Amino acid sequence: MYGSSQFKGPMYLTVPPITLTWSISSELFQVSDLTSNRRKMSVWDDLDLMLDSPTPSLSVASSARGTVKASANFKMADDVSVLRKAMEGLGTTEKKLVDVLTQRSNAQRLLLSDAYQKATGRALIDDLKSETGGDFEGVLVALVTPPDVYDCREIISAIKGAGTTESVLTEMFASRTNKQIVAFTAAYLAETGKALSHDLQSEVSGEYGKALILLSEGKRDESTKVDAAKAKADAKILYEAGEKKWGTDESKFVDILCHSSVPQLRQTMVEYKSISKKSLQESIEGEMSGNLEDLLVAIVKCAKSTPTYLAERLFKGMKGPGTTESILTRIIVSRSELDLLDIRADYKKLFGTSLYSALTSEVSGDYGDCLKRLCGGED
Repeated sequence: MYGSSQFKGPMYLTVPPITLTWSISSELFQVSDLTSNRRKMSVWDDLDLMLDSPTPSLSVASSARGTVKASANFKMADDVSVLRKAMEGLGTTEKKLVDVLTQRSNAQRLLLSDAYQKATGRALIDDLKSETGGDFEGVLVALVTPPDVYDCREIISAIKGAGTTESVLTEMFASRTNKQIVAFTAAYLAETGKALSHDLQSEVSGEYGKALILLSEGKRDESTKVDAAKAKADAKILYEAGEKKWGTDESKFVDILCHSSVPQLRQTMVEYKSISKKSLQESIEGEMSGNLEDLLVAIVKCAKSTPTYLAERLFKGMKGPGTTESILTRIIVSRSELDLLDIRADYKKLFGTSLYSALTSEVSGDYGDCLKRLCGGED
């Protein structure tokens, strides 16, 4: 039967042009200093309004809501000169590195990397690694790496070495479009000589592993049309596979959530709540546990709003004992040309403080300055 959810109760949030509902994991609210900043959030009390919200594409990622744009006054030779002066000789002028690399698009940085190598005979990425260190080095290297290669290397880091970092795999596969997944799986093959699906089979198991392998194919339905009858049928299948029976048929959840288009999944959520009287997210949280629960909840959240999901991830990366800089670097760099403005807006609505202010409090030095430049300012 249906197990008890750990969710402590709804709070409410209104985000134009729709009323968002969002279930924040209870662990995020164990930090005492968050009490005064809590904003009203809920679990999508009016799911019908969700159907009118913009639908994120599974194939194309828009750059309209990014904080970083291509520089209109891009002068490659001048930038090469600035970078050389910043790193050659005694000491490194970190501010110059930040000024140049955070104010150019990734495409411009890649052109700059080629020009730098022609001018110096050295790879820009190698000089950055030699002249900087720690998290600052990590964010600069991320900035001069093609997005598909960067994602691929995050995946490699997550599945290689001592243990597998499932939270990274969950974030990457839930939040990336089909096009992005196909790109980083191709980069993975080029970097490792192995198919990503092959390595996933050896690193993750059970229904969680099956779900990741399905998503790694980059073949989720991209149709914008909604089949209302199928949404009702899928909702009934999910209800009967979970709440209605003793034990949960997790494979049914994996099949429907990993194949459905975003509009179709949204309609299924509406139909599910009409049958169950609980949201699909609540049911998953009550019926499942561990990595599979985290992944399916992330898929549901990203169907509602990927920026809101990533805002929550950023918050989690900065709260609790210590800051998880890898989360901050990955999300801020990878979304800086896509939807970081939306992530910023949702962060403030969810947590009562701007992302810029949170970064100011939690990260410092050249690394903090670099992230704040990418963030783009206060809200």
